[in-house]
Amino acid sequence: MDLFDTIDNSRDMAPLAQRMRPVVIDDIVGQDHLLGAGGVLRSLIESDHIPSMIFWGPPGVGKTTIARAMATTTGANFVQVSAVQTGVKEAREIIAKAHDAIKFNKKRTILFVDEIHRFSKSQQDAFLPAVEDGTIILIGATTENPSFEVNSALLSRARVFTLKSHTYESLNEIFNRAISDTEKGLENQHLAFDDDARDVLLQYSNGDARTLLNALELVASLAMNDKSITKADIENALQHKALQYDKDGEEHYNIISAFIKSMRNSDADAALYWCARMIDAGEDPLFIARRMVVFASEDIGMADPKALLIAHAIFHTIHVIGMPEGRISLAHGVVYLSKAPKNNSAYIAMEAALADAKEYGNLPVPLHLRNAPTKLMKELEYGEGYQYAHDVEGKVAEMECLPEELVGKKYLVE
Repeated sequence: MDLFDTIDNSRDMAPLAQRMRPVVIDDIVGQDHLLGAGGVLRSLIESDHIPSMIFWGPPGVGKTTIARAMATTTGANFVQVSAVQTGVKEAREIIAKAHDAIKFNKKRTILFVDEIHRFSKSQQDAFLPAVEDGTIILIGATTENPSFEVNSALLSRARVFTLKSHTYESLNEIFNRAISDTEKGLENQHLAFDDDARDVLLQYSNGDARTLLNALELVASLAMNDKSITKADIENALQHKALQYDKDGEEHYNIISAFIKSMRNSDADAALYWCARMIDAGEDPLFIARRMVVFASEDIGMADPKALLIAHAIFHTIHVIGMPEGRISLAHGVVYLSKAPKNNSAYIAMEAALADAKEYGNLPVPLHLRNAPTKLMKELEYGEGYQYAHDVEGKVAEMECLPEELVGKKYLVE
């Protein structure tokens, strides 16, 4: 007998995260902006007009779950593949079966491609004809910005929906379902979590429902005779000491604020400490790196234009290598940005220009700055009086470039 024939792969033996996966749309927690009353995705599902789409969002927010529930609700076949393990040959086989399902069973196929950003351009191109003629409804899931990671031809044929990290409240609802569900959850274990233990577990999950349920299952498996779970029990099970990241997010924002302000004040030691606090508390390192990219533009600016390149390189490095090694790159970035000279003049100038843009509305472009590609435009004096700066001594023409209402306005103070 084949070894695998002896393994029970029933839902009862599946991990808690799999057992608790909602089957229908109404049972999905979170993503209210898409699935709540009047949400665009709910409307598409209820009207049974599901286009091909891209789900963009962090891990554990329900991308796979929503796709499966859509298939269940609409009666479509559901095929799930991973871009890491699937090639063009397999994709064409799936498309051929989807074509047969339409022809013989009048049944559509939802093809869910996890990590679609890992497909090469040629692999993504293989889906185009089937998406175009409706043979498949393609749902791609990605944690990366689809504008950069999904080719434009496929992107133009799909709707992009942005999924958000779970809030404390939505994670708490998922937690309550898991410990109170007799059939699929942990109700039979009669676990009791004190408030601190619950908070630590929800904060550890960092907006990821899968992480929450996996951690909850681990904690439950370690609970012996004593079913009263404390904060210490959670920290022991996860081998993770929780720092204070309270449920309302206040301390989270306090610490990122201290981090930014320490770098702004050129205090590398303090910035390193606050960065370490976030890393140790399980903060997403890409969140830290994103804030560093913003800081490089906002606070360093023209004083050291290389700072933005370095911050972006750190973000990319962490994306590629992950943690824990990513902390080394974070450290380099924190020190560099802290010690760099500071200049926010460009940022302040942009804010002032935006204020005038809003106050004055659509001021007309001066005629001498307009192009005149047609005879009519030339007759209307488009481009008349324009001075080409390269032909002028000093490369600066005595020519006003602002609308008449703003002549003489200076935004950049150097």
